Formats: sequence, structure tokens, C-alpha cells
Amino acid sequence: MNSTDGCLASSVGAGLDPAVALFHSLSDATRLAIVQRLAHGEARVADLVAELGMAQSTVSAHVACLRDCALVVGRPQGRQVFYSLARPELMDLLASAETLLAATGNAVALCPNYGTDAPTDTTADSAIQDSKESAR
Repeated sequence: MNSTDGCLASSVGAGLDPAVALFHSLSDATRLAIVQRLAHGEARVADLVAELGMAQSTVSAHVACLRDCALVVGRPQGRQVFYSLARPELMDLLASAETLLAATGNAVALCPNYGTDAPTDTTADSAIQDSKESAR
């Protein structure tokens, strides 16, 4: 994870609105997959690695982010830690998001800022610069 994609707890100041932090913590596909998996019951990092097919270090970093954001809790058992959702209400939020996505169709996916075809940061910077120059 790079500094722009990482957990907000480590990359943004404390004055951030809590709702923004919540949604940012869920904005990463890997973190969202972990949350969805933990909705079905607790799991160790090793279980998540096997199920998600990702490197242990990647999964551990995302679990740590979710834990730092108080969305996931760990239950130590011997030398292992079993993770689960800290608040079951999180699944209500995700269900509401799915309902909203169904109602909006492809509008979110096509969003020029955050959609699946959104430009990269450097492309976006160029586009903003081009639009400023065109406005002159």
C-alpha cells in the first residue's frame, strides 16, 4: 500500500471528519473483501490470505487498518488471533450501499472522479490543468 491508499489513521491528521474516515477505510477493495468475509464469521490472517489469494503482508496491513479504525477486533487464542467485525451494524451499512448502487445503476461506476475508469492522479492533474487553460 502506498501513502495515498493506506489507512487514514496513519496518513491523515486527527481533524478529519469521522464519516469521511469511515468511508475511506471501506474504499479499498481488499479491506471491503475482508469485511465481507468477516461478516460470515471470524477468521485468522492465514485464513484470509488463503481465501483472498493475496500476500500475508498485504492482508495483515489491511486488517491492521480496519482494526485501527475500530471496524475489526482481534481475539487472541494461543499464538493465533481470530478477527471479527467489531460492529454488526457495518453490514447494515453495506447492505444499504448495495441498495443504493442497485438504484443508481452504473452512475457511480461511471463517476469521473471515483469510477472504475477514473483517471490516475497524474492524468487528473493534467485534465484539471487543461480545463484551466481552456477557460482562459
